[in-house]
Amino acid sequence: MSAARPFPDKPAVRVEALALSRGARVLVEDLSFTAQAGAFVEIRGANGAGKTSLLRAIAGFLRPRSGRIAIEGAEEPSLAFQYLGHQNGLKGAASVRAHVRYWAALFGAGESDAALERLALTRQADLPARVLSQGQARRLALTRLVIAPRPIWLLDEPASGLDDDGRALLAALIAAHCALGGVVLAAVHSAIGVTPTQSVTLG
Repeated sequence: MSAARPFPDKPAVRVEALALSRGARVLVEDLSFTAQAGAFVEIRGANGAGKTSLLRAIAGFLRPRSGRIAIEGAEEPSLAFQYLGHQNGLKGAASVRAHVRYWAALFGAGESDAALERLALTRQADLPARVLSQGQARRLALTRLVIAPRPIWLLDEPASGLDDDGRALLAALIAAHCALGGVVLAAVHSAIGVTPTQSVTLG
């Protein structure tokens, strides 16, 4: 994995007068904010307030009821994101190393083993995912963020299942990404360990 480089095109996410609904229920209404290059935005709210729906709408997975989402600094917005949901999306029989190499091939990245070291998974590299602890499984899912860096990270409860060391690794990843000019939007219940540049509260 090559050394990380700054993002030259200054990515940004602009949300303007956004409304989201689930069936007849309005989750988000008249929401506007801008996440500039280098921003870490915490998205807060009670369960069911629309945090996941907001991330999915920004990623293009969910059509807004009204309003506008604009992605700047990317010729192809769909390739600007890494989306990490609250589920890890692992195959129990596949090894940790097999997961990382699969994602590297999927994202068109080169060397992948450095991601294992960065997420402190080298000792578990040849273990099947089904034997990992909850925290180790979450760290394996997080390797997707560093295998093929994309400028905008959309993270749904990224610290779920992590112990203190895992949370420190996550905080370091977020801080480093923002320092390179990337953008991080994370739905959270509690502080991750990185001071947000702004908070968006739903509900």
